[in-house]
Amino acid sequence: MTNNWRAPQRPNAYAENTLIASILDGTFPPGSTLPAERSLAAQLGVTRPTLREAIQRLARDGWLTVRQGKPTAVNDFWQEGGLNVLSALVHHSDHLPPNFVSQLLEVRMNLAPSYTYAAIKNNASLVSEHLSAHQTIADTPEAFAAYDWQLHRRLCLASGNPIYTLILNGFADFYEEFARQYFFSSQARAISRDYYKALAAAAAEKDADRARNISEKTMLASLQIWDRVNI
Repeated sequence: MTNNWRAPQRPNAYAENTLIASILDGTFPPGSTLPAERSLAAQLGVTRPTLREAIQRLARDGWLTVRQGKPTAVNDFWQEGGLNVLSALVHHSDHLPPNFVSQLLEVRMNLAPSYTYAAIKNNASLVSEHLSAHQTIADTPEAFAAYDWQLHRRLCLASGNPIYTLILNGFADFYEEFARQYFFSSQARAISRDYYKALAAAAAEKDADRARNISEKTMLASLQIWDRVNI
């Protein structure tokens, strides 16, 4: 078995991913309808029960609306989709809008101070445990991306609010991918080192207000660096 070997997709997963790609590339744009079940199953090379299962999953996540006796409608997934849409977009990153990462960083800028405050208030020791290793991070984009992901995951877990963790997990697969691009900047790595150091001090003192302020400033700086690098 070679290192490049990958298990083949199950038929329902294949049908689901192909339909998502077809929605994103405009083959079936929002506002359109899917072909009749028999025709679509033949086009995809799957059985009709397999196609139905894929359609039901996509309807559940907000990509489609199944209408009894009528063609299945393609939704505006940006308006109708849920967290699973975010996860699916990871695997179709070629179709993301140009400002997607900036918008993602804006969301983090709004959420991170809140879950950071709650984390220090609720379980500062869990945060301190992770931050105790911040001085030993290798000066590489890969090392910073992995460390930063784990930090925000710890903060969400320590906050005591599982919704924060669910939201963060929604973009788990591409967090590190884009973080590696961000941390390619030596300035970004330097800002994050200062952030980890300051946050470690606030966590040690269990100063939730200071931790929130540190998070606010750093998340804003992160957004500004990304926008400047990706103009």
